[in-house]
Amino acid sequence: MSIPETWHHGLVADWWAEFNHDGPEIEYFKRFVESGEPALDAGCGTGRLLIPYLRAGLDVDGCDASADMIGRCREKAELEGFAPNLYVQRLAELDLPRRYRTIVVCGAYGLGSDRHRDLAALSRFHEHLEPHGTLVLDIEVPYANTRHWALWAKASRVALPEPAIAPRSRKRVADGSELGLSVRVVELDPLEQTQILEIHAERWRDGALEAEETHRLNVNLYFKNELLLMFEQAGFVDIQIYGDHNDAAPTGDDDFLVLAARRKNS
Repeated sequence: MSIPETWHHGLVADWWAEFNHDGPEIEYFKRFVESGEPALDAGCGTGRLLIPYLRAGLDVDGCDASADMIGRCREKAELEGFAPNLYVQRLAELDLPRRYRTIVVCGAYGLGSDRHRDLAALSRFHEHLEPHGTLVLDIEVPYANTRHWALWAKASRVALPEPAIAPRSRKRVADGSELGLSVRVVELDPLEQTQILEIHAERWRDGALEAEETHRLNVNLYFKNELLLMFEQAGFVDIQIYGDHNDAAPTGDDDFLVLAARRKNS
């Protein structure tokens, strides 16, 4: 069985390292980490959550499927004098030397995977938690992106794949070059609840195209009740579900769901 693709490499990793460094999720998940250390940032990317947590003096490790993302995370951490434990591992194959009181999965679940691997990842999280340890995981609901949700209709899917386009704008990075990204939907299968996205990345310097890359991302799309069943199947208890990174009960108007659950005392 082939491993589903992810796009978090090369120029895309450069973009994440330069520009993906804020958001309300940082403070939201921080309180879970503060309540239970050591913690693991699973799918840590270039350190959007992990590095602020290190600044706060928290004991946090990180892992990610992309060696490029881990490399950028390590560089950023070292610039601030940190030397965190970082691992290049897929979530479904997690095998780390420590056990954790908290595992955080922010914006990573269901990406570059399939449903078999996603369920395996939940089991690996359960195995890596200390007794009574907490897993907290967020996921964007399928109907949050209006453009993508429209493609669930048969009449709209005939337009797939969407046409490839060059990035409409670019951002300047620290070395003086400029990066640009464009994303398109290649496939969407409403029966299997999966989609394939394609990202095109360009680096420009002094008005000339210096490099370009194209990567694909396999995305599994989940609704609330399927996630609850998967958590139960993986052995989690005391499963709580919240809306858009808050403590409120979820509603159909929330773009994200957050699930928090506990490992059994076994």
